[in-house]
Amino acid sequence: MKQALALPDVLKEVLARDDTRLPARVLETIARQEDSSEVLVKLIQLTVVTIWGILYLISPKTDLGTSFSPVPYALAGYLVLNLIGLYWAMRRPLPNWAIYFSIFIDIAMLMVLIWSFHIQYRQPASFYLKAPTLLYIFIFIALRALRFQARFVVASGLSAAVGWMLLTLYVVLSNPDDNMVTRDYVDYLTSNSVLVGAEVDKIISILLVTIIIALALKRANSLLVQSVTGQTAARDLSRFFDESVAEQIRTADREVMSGEGVRRQAAVLFVDIRGFTPLAARLDASEVLAILSAYEKRIVPIIQRKGGTIDKFLGDGIMATFGAVTESSTYAANAIRAIDEIMEDVENWHEEPELRRIKARDVNASVAAGPIVFGALGGENRLEYTAIGAAVNLAAKLEKHNKSVGSRALTDLATWEIALQQGYVPVGATDTVTMPVTSVGETLQLRRLYRL
Repeated sequence: MKQALALPDVLKEVLARDDTRLPARVLETIARQEDSSEVLVKLIQLTVVTIWGILYLISPKTDLGTSFSPVPYALAGYLVLNLIGLYWAMRRPLPNWAIYFSIFIDIAMLMVLIWSFHIQYRQPASFYLKAPTLLYIFIFIALRALRFQARFVVASGLSAAVGWMLLTLYVVLSNPDDNMVTRDYVDYLTSNSVLVGAEVDKIISILLVTIIIALALKRANSLLVQSVTGQTAARDLSRFFDESVAEQIRTADREVMSGEGVRRQAAVLFVDIRGFTPLAARLDASEVLAILSAYEKRIVPIIQRKGGTIDKFLGDGIMATFGAVTESSTYAANAIRAIDEIMEDVENWHEEPELRRIKARDVNASVAAGPIVFGALGGENRLEYTAIGAAVNLAAKLEKHNKSVGSRALTDLATWEIALQQGYVPVGATDTVTMPVTSVGETLQLRRLYRL
């Protein structure tokens, strides 16, 4: 009993499509892929029928002068149906019934064409069983694999098997007085005799090819679903991570593990809105988020254009790195160039409704360069790419010192000199100040890039 259920269970597994738990957007992406595949199917069918038509036109006619010649009519009808199908598929998705109907037309046209051979050439019905045109069945079966749905392959293969079975029965039953059946293989090959075993072999071959393609397609469909799901997740990933970090994750040769990182020379940039916390306390949540969203949409593209990578958003603060994700020979210069463009951009914020509450002088920035470690930190199920090191701590402290030294943008003298060596050209007046910047009272020489 278990063996009897094996084949139905296999077919059920092949035909099943476990997409009920997939997100709607993933299903929509797969549907678009399948719809474009149906257009491809129609184009291939038109190519096939065109080739058949050309071969029919240029080949010598061997119909012995008979008046009955269904080939041109069958090809013309098939061409018209496929042109209609192509037009339909290009305008809107084909419903399943239209695809099944197309499969039926494919197989029926081929079977009728093969059946007509014995009339066209005035031979016994068994004559058409030896026609090599049968091989086109496998083209029609393979065509249905382009939609990545095994059920259409199965429908095509079963239709072909049933069609050939009917053609064989027609031969055996059409003339009760002489059914042409033989058990001699040589006689079968050299005459119009029928070897039932040979026709059964053809039907078995059709079914086996169908099952093999369907099983392969089932596996391919699973990979398609995984691929589309992965691509969708990757697009979402790039929205939560900077694009350069997301690309590094996507192209990693192996799974990213906590504690893995690299040591590089890099610059760390902090941008912050002075006085935003008390402002946010007076506003509705929707207004606060609207301001932050508009602020980040202005700042982030500037940083990325200058080669920076967004490390994290800290409320109204933004931390970015230059030369951390990928090595750079101009990391400090690019970071200060980003500050220059940010300071120029904030002068126009009054033109944007969401940013009118933010004064240009309230946007502060700082940058510090030096050795950092960039890598993944966190637990087994929650990782974060970030930079750590003295340059990160110094940049964060410098941003807090803007108010103390009367500046809007600040860096340390060592970073300033590195930037000059890397080709940075100052765009405005700067000066040097000395201030304590650590909890133990150490002092550094700082460069005020933009004064209040």
